[in-house]
Amino acid sequence: MPSDAQNILDYHGSNAIFLVWNFNDNMAVDDAFKNICALVINLNNSMAIRFPDTGASCVMGIGYEAWHRLHLPTPLPKEFEVFEPVIGAKHQALSTRGDLHFHIRGNDKSICYDMANAISAVLQPVASSVEEIHGFRYWDGRSILGFVDGTENPQGEKRAFFGMIGANDPAYSGGSYLFVQKYVHNLTAFNALPLHEQEKVFGRSKRDDIEMPENVKPSNSHSALANVGDDFKIIRDNLPFGNMSTNEMGTYFIAYASQFSTVKKMLTNMFIGSPEGNYDRLLDFSTPKTGTLFFVPTLSFLKAAAAGELESEMPAPEPAEKPAPAKDGSLNIGNLKSEKEYE
Repeated sequence: MPSDAQNILDYHGSNAIFLVWNFNDNMAVDDAFKNICALVINLNNSMAIRFPDTGASCVMGIGYEAWHRLHLPTPLPKEFEVFEPVIGAKHQALSTRGDLHFHIRGNDKSICYDMANAISAVLQPVASSVEEIHGFRYWDGRSILGFVDGTENPQGEKRAFFGMIGANDPAYSGGSYLFVQKYVHNLTAFNALPLHEQEKVFGRSKRDDIEMPENVKPSNSHSALANVGDDFKIIRDNLPFGNMSTNEMGTYFIAYASQFSTVKKMLTNMFIGSPEGNYDRLLDFSTPKTGTLFFVPTLSFLKAAAAGELESEMPAPEPAEKPAPAKDGSLNIGNLKSEKEYE
């Protein structure tokens, strides 16, 4: 991973806490933002030294409205915007406000808890916590519905290409678009389906996670509609969550992407359908309760923000084309500049 990037490329650990905070109205928040930027840097440095083998880290994303309220640099990242709802004939992807998002992860719950506690102490005087999800790894990377989640994730060097902004937006190279949705599942209805019908919903076998052949897979299966081609990938760091007392079982969908347009294409396929009306059947059992786009800046951006040294306007470097994957779907590594592309 490029040294200047936040930790968006690691494979997630066994536990995570996802936090969304919104700044309170009519309050000065600039100092708190500086402090939280400094804290995120400190937490990551401390975790790397104290617990190097636990995969502990904290990634912070900033919402569109907060970006403007904090007078952060312009022009903004090219595809940074307020997420617009995607409204299909039967289901819709909601748009909800979020000012700051924290993706806290690690194999030890205690470490995740302490990082969340430290963040809350800084933000409580000026902001409100609007979402707190405690995610966990379920068996061999499965969702609560019992199917393996994230099979289409890019691996190895492809993760940087699809997960991080490169030369196509040089001012924000090394950053990432972060999109999140909290899904709640109707387990009773889904588990009432026979196994072969469950597998049709996903387009995969449940036990061994093998994708159905194209001539067998239903056109409204999740794998048929959420996969928009080998040239368009995202990094999914989804984890399941569950609360027995409230019967709220779900998946926290979290995607890091080099371009938000890829996520929008996926959502359009799922909610509106491809063709229109052929929506993702998984939505009959999974309801999104939130939907927010954030931007994850680099560590140098956070350091400058913490020191009060961010320029209000970003320089306008010469545009450059981002290397594309080869036609066979593999990443054209020869055209990449490795870490230098993101510096």
